[in-house]
Amino acid sequence: MSEKLIVIGGTAAGLSAASKAKRMKPDLEIQVFEKSGYISYGACGLPYFVGGMIAEPDDLVSLTVDQMTNKRGIPTFIHAEVVSIDRDKKMVTVRNLDNGEEQACPYDKLVIATGARPIRPAIPGIDAEGVYYLRTVEDGIRLKQAVKAEEKKQAVIVGGGFIGLEVAEEMALSGVEVHIYEMMPRLLPFLEEGFSAEVLEMLETNGVHVHLGTSVEQILTDGKTAVGVRDGNGQEIQADLVLMSIGVMPNSELAKEAGLELGLKGGIAVNDEMQTSDPCIYACGDCVQMKNRITGKAAYIPMGTTANKQGRIAGENIAGGHETFKGVLGSMVTKVFDLYIAATGLTLSQAKDAGYDAVSSVITKGDRASYYPGSRDNKLCLILDRKTGRLLGAQGIGSESVAGRINVFVAAITCGMTVDEINELDLVYSPSVAPVYDPILIAASQAMKKVDR
Repeated sequence: MSEKLIVIGGTAAGLSAASKAKRMKPDLEIQVFEKSGYISYGACGLPYFVGGMIAEPDDLVSLTVDQMTNKRGIPTFIHAEVVSIDRDKKMVTVRNLDNGEEQACPYDKLVIATGARPIRPAIPGIDAEGVYYLRTVEDGIRLKQAVKAEEKKQAVIVGGGFIGLEVAEEMALSGVEVHIYEMMPRLLPFLEEGFSAEVLEMLETNGVHVHLGTSVEQILTDGKTAVGVRDGNGQEIQADLVLMSIGVMPNSELAKEAGLELGLKGGIAVNDEMQTSDPCIYACGDCVQMKNRITGKAAYIPMGTTANKQGRIAGENIAGGHETFKGVLGSMVTKVFDLYIAATGLTLSQAKDAGYDAVSSVITKGDRASYYPGSRDNKLCLILDRKTGRLLGAQGIGSESVAGRINVFVAAITCGMTVDEINELDLVYSPSVAPVYDPILIAASQAMKKVDR
């Protein structure tokens, strides 16, 4: 009798786990249950779908149910919610959301990849029509319909994180008047302060209204539909739609009800092999507690890249391997109109809190030879340990090329390099792609001056 694996969740982590396990152990009997109507979709592309850059929801989908079921041999079901886990009987109960019927399905091994959900603040009017979130394809379809409706002319976005800023850009380009409310005194406060100021300037230059240090205390309604918001200062503004974008929290209730150990922010606690407190149950993706690769301490940084990696590791270990997940740096990148923003590792305050004698160094350098047409400034901030010169974090804003430069710093942090060692890197040079002294080398050279000698 073949071993049975059930995977709860049909997006990045869950399908990576199922696919890897099947490749390594072809006789494994696998079933995947996904609560929503889509599997294997690029959630990070949702803001661009909302704005119309991506035309159809299916364009976001990498694998269909048919491909998973018939080509990969992994039966996959949508609108199928796992509502309970019986660890003693090794059984899950699955509810068909189309007809309400339930069935019990046995397992030998189980993967929980239930992801995360948007935070819903407990404020008046939060359940009104016209209040949107952006996490699933269905969320994107609803929001896109609202943005494209001719009568929808003014939007409020609550939260100035990456998703909020990306949607703000897309709405503004679609002709919607956009207001962003951010509780913090500046946007993206993990960035060097001057970088945050440039993000604000880019938004305002493109007609987006930004309200910093301001909370939204109430969604105003006409009875059942949102018509505006009231902020913490008592000011009211009209809005045809309201997007809540203040972060996510792990979908770990199923694991909690099953008695599995939880960790930071309610994420499912796992070991380096992605096993939960029950050795027959693995968990991966946005529903789990992670580990910071630099400090070794618990972290919760939900990313699609991390979900895919953790899923592959879980799948390999279920099939008999012993692969481990080393942790996260929190590497991230986005763009706001013509400004690209990227970061990795610890911020200055995080590094100090972790016990490092941390300092930062900021430089500005063109991304191509000064005489080559189209050169744009890259601004880089390095966070390092003053005593050893070890690189702890890096941030950058500027042209599209800033992403690649931050990726070099990702590699450097992963390898434990010092700024002295980074300064010795033999980087490529051509006037069309980089100056003789790349911004990476200039940043490392200037940071060297901050190291105790």
